[in-house]
Amino acid sequence: MESLLTRLHAIQTMSADLETYLRAHVQTKQVNKNEYILRANTISRHIFFVEYGLFRCFYEVGDQEISSWFMKEQDIIIAVSSFFKQESSNESIQALEPALVHYISYDHLQQIYLKFPEFNIHGRLLTEKYYIQCDERLFAIRGNTAAERYAFIMKKHPEMILRIPSKFLASYLDISVYTLSRLRKMFK
Repeated sequence: MESLLTRLHAIQTMSADLETYLRAHVQTKQVNKNEYILRANTISRHIFFVEYGLFRCFYEVGDQEISSWFMKEQDIIIAVSSFFKQESSNESIQALEPALVHYISYDHLQQIYLKFPEFNIHGRLLTEKYYIQCDERLFAIRGNTAAERYAFIMKKHPEMILRIPSKFLASYLDISVYTLSRLRKMFK
């Protein structure tokens, strides 16, 4: 919890009342490897902060799972459309490693925004950060060669190359596991 509060204070110093409210309403959970924090066709009712661990977000097309993004330490996890619209998600979110997360419900988050207008700045800046990351990710993945997509991951998230299982990384990069293996050898 302290790392979450530190991160929020780094965005903008929070009032003592806001910090007290967060301490009372943010919950903490150990997540086992392969455990889901969201399954497709359910509503995303919580926003998560990753203390440690690695998660993947994916959707299914036929019998194939397509990895759409990965979240690690200090990241916020959210199924964006499902959470903000409070509608069923087309995505699932699964732990790839044992993890510790801090989370708060959609309803409590809305109460925080109303009760503590200062927190709207935190929400806006975090939303901007993740929107920019999403934009960069989409730009890097679409229209580039397999080697360029792999180079993007190497540049932006080199530690992830070793942590993400090959089948999920290949799916994310829209390449085969065989091509991923070749690229790993090329980029050594």
